[in-house]
Amino acid sequence: MSILFSPVRLAGTELANRIVVSPMCQYSANDGCATDWHMMHLGMLANSGAALVVVEATAVERIGRITHGCVGLYSDDNEMALARVVRQCRRLGTAKFGIQLAHAARKASAAVPWDGGKALAPEADPWPTLAPSAIPFGDGWPAPRAATPADFARIRDAFVASAKRALRIGFDAIELHMAHGYLFHSLMSPLSNRRTDDYGGSFENRMRFPLEVARAVRAVVPKDVPLGARITGSDWREGGLTPDDAVRIAKALKGAGLDFLCVSSGGLYADIRNPNEPGYNVAIAERVTREAAIPTRVVGLILEPQQAEAIVASGKADMVALGRALLDDPHWGWHAAKALKADVARPPQYLRAGPQLWAPAASS
Repeated sequence: MSILFSPVRLAGTELANRIVVSPMCQYSANDGCATDWHMMHLGMLANSGAALVVVEATAVERIGRITHGCVGLYSDDNEMALARVVRQCRRLGTAKFGIQLAHAARKASAAVPWDGGKALAPEADPWPTLAPSAIPFGDGWPAPRAATPADFARIRDAFVASAKRALRIGFDAIELHMAHGYLFHSLMSPLSNRRTDDYGGSFENRMRFPLEVARAVRAVVPKDVPLGARITGSDWREGGLTPDDAVRIAKALKGAGLDFLCVSSGGLYADIRNPNEPGYNVAIAERVTREAAIPTRVVGLILEPQQAEAIVASGKADMVALGRALLDDPHWGWHAAKALKADVARPPQYLRAGPQLWAPAASS
């Protein structure tokens, strides 16, 4: 029996299998409002065979967007636009839907990737950014303004407000983006946080604001709705966060009431390059799973069904998240089920391509 295609429970939500669509930015929104592109993109992934689709990093305030094209959940218009997309995708798809709430901090005000992905030029309508410390993301990036306690209070309240909007839309799970060099990660890492006040210095101080937001969001998210976070497993740079820190972060977030974690890594500085071997975060996720005793998802070059099965069957993680592999093969879950001799939900319109009605889908 395939473990990858066995159910898993997060708080009050049961997922039909252990495959999750990783949040993938599409840079196709209009002032934070999801568009018809998101309808097509998420609608496709809703029938990929994954049990959960996580909507891309969604900014809690306008200046928290990575680019002008990033989705937000900071206005009534944002909420209405995203509700329209999610309502249709849930009605016609087989997957549940989660959302990743985020603040890009010093990585904000950037061009979309197909225009270079660098800091916006003066003629491209850039905006001022903030961060724990006035340290640029990389060469050619402006120095952000060091955040004040008033900024932290505003951003905390913005996360709470966006979480309430996500609940009104009806998302099945909510996660906080605490990786990839964005606000929370840049607070956690000593490489990007050089503050000398209560938000910097010791590990406890660097975790102060992430935990404050986690508790504030948990206070408004019902216990039966899974609340989690994506965290970094390593900064991949000397002096930065390590797998030991990932375990400490996981334990602290579990103590703040979070139900699950997704282990990623890297992204703190523009010149940092992650390892490129398949499953490079798995060993870190295994430590988080075992030492923090919290349901864990892992992401990072998970490509093959047998690889994903081995990860969950060995207990190294409870779930796997795939991104580009699902863009390359939008029915990855169907093909994985065939390879692992398992079953997966399909929309009735596509049952004729399933193993019961189509011989090629049933052949080994």
